[in-house]
Amino acid sequence: MKLIYGTGNPAKLPAMKTILEELDIEIVGLNELDMEIPYVPENGNTPLENARQKALTYYKAFHMPVFSCDSGLYFENVPENEQPGVHVRTINGVRLSDEQMLKYYSDLALKYGDLVAVYKNSICLVMDDGHIYQAMEPNMESEKFIITSKPHSAALNKGFPLDSLSIDIKTGKYYYDLSDSEMNEVYAEKGFLEFFKKHLPC
Repeated sequence: MKLIYGTGNPAKLPAMKTILEELDIEIVGLNELDMEIPYVPENGNTPLENARQKALTYYKAFHMPVFSCDSGLYFENVPENEQPGVHVRTINGVRLSDEQMLKYYSDLALKYGDLVAVYKNSICLVMDDGHIYQAMEPNMESEKFIITSKPHSAALNKGFPLDSLSIDIKTGKYYYDLSDSEMNEVYAEKGFLEFFKKHLPC
């Protein structure tokens, strides 16, 4: 079975392929399609609204099974007006580059001290007009982690710039220093895998 993964993020496609490698499916990213990619505004108020908006738009454009994901970033002990939520990359209406994101969140951690953070993740899978599945469950949330003000010395991970500031609470390691299996645990491998096992035909 071939599924389109509705993302243009160069880091997300291989990560999802790793998470779902035990399933008998071929995952194709938007950048691998020789088709015009429709614009999706992603103006929902929750990760699930954005995931559904993307998946439905891509399904209508390509008429192939497609899934899209979306995430929101939430901090403990940070005022509501400074919670990024679904606007992780867009601050005050401005879309930030990877380098600008690094500076913004580093400054936020300087302001409040190391931030306890969590990604709340969602997914929408459109198989056809009559079979649309979606979820935003606790087992899809990332592990809680720390956003610190001091970036890792390694070069930016394109598409995942906040990995430079993210520290695993269990090990005290930067995300850059975690193994692939440790990162899959952080990014909620179990929840996405269970979702596909539940909704894909055997």
